[in-house]
Amino acid sequence: MRPRTIFLLRHGQTDFNVRGIVQGSGVDSSLNETGRRQAAQFFAAYGHVPFDKVYTSALRRTHESVQQFLDLGLPHEAHPGLNEISWGTREGTRITMDEDAEYRQVLHDWAEGRTDARLTGGESPEEVAARQRPFIELLKAREHEQTVLVCMHGRALRVMLCQLLNYPLRYMEGFEHSNLCLYKLEFTGSFFTVKNFLDVSHLQAAG
Repeated sequence: MRPRTIFLLRHGQTDFNVRGIVQGSGVDSSLNETGRRQAAQFFAAYGHVPFDKVYTSALRRTHESVQQFLDLGLPHEAHPGLNEISWGTREGTRITMDEDAEYRQVLHDWAEGRTDARLTGGESPEEVAARQRPFIELLKAREHEQTVLVCMHGRALRVMLCQLLNYPLRYMEGFEHSNLCLYKLEFTGSFFTVKNFLDVSHLQAAG
């Protein structure tokens, strides 16, 4: 069996991203003008790829990021398991390392391996990983889907990459992300390998 190709994409920019406000799974925002342009740039670069399936989270910003692919009539499934981590009571508020002691402590806990820690009312990385696993098993099992596009969210993407590449979740900060960035993976049927890491060349090439 020849390797399958998985495109893991983070959604495009929203106004919440610009303002530093966390969206999580509870804020169902739309792309802003920059985000729509990023989506168009990605489509310009990869619209020729014969994707067998497009997967998104259940949130609007992922659908909008790949809408031009969906407009081609490509098969599409939305999976809540791909939703962003829940930031609990802090969703819709601005969180920064400098200003927020609780956030700073949770990130420290995660880096130290305490990946069951969470913000008040929110999810832990362990819980995100658990809800992603049924999707991962589905992805592995669908061998006929040779080339797949998956659009999801920043923190959830970090958790997903740790799972696919067999890294402990405490290493998730190593998988950097930005709006409409691409991680391109190959799957041999036994293991995943990264071919493109934090790829934003599609955005730069289009200006």
